[in-house]
Amino acid sequence: MKIMHKAALILVLASFGSMVSADVTLQTKEEVQGTWKLQTTKNSLTDKQAIDREDTWVFKDGKVTILNIPREGTHYDQAPVAYEVEDGKLKVAIIGSSRFDLFTVIDLADNAMTLKGKYGGYYYFIKK
Repeated sequence: MKIMHKAALILVLASFGSMVSADVTLQTKEEVQGTWKLQTTKNSLTDKQAIDREDTWVFKDGKVTILNIPREGTHYDQAPVAYEVEDGKLKVAIIGSSRFDLFTVIDLADNAMTLKGKYGGYYYFIKK
């Protein structure tokens, strides 16, 4: 009987753990529309060192514009590029290329969003 209780407990905990770590599946582009301040990035969830960021991503009318990108002591704005939702993920075109960046939405709330890049980096945003 004890084995059955332990097995049931393990099954419940495993089910709960998978619910907690579920990604957000986007349905439409409008779900991310707005102006998002990129606060920090991390190379992985376990990375202790977060990197402070200064850029702002503006999602509007099927385009994303990244503003205030720091580079060599100054800042610049990136030209708008198309974005779309494909298979529940955010697909953002790369300037001057037919390629794209693919982001999984880890968390999405009214005032906060976390994206995971295709190479494992995490992007933490707050809505402006």
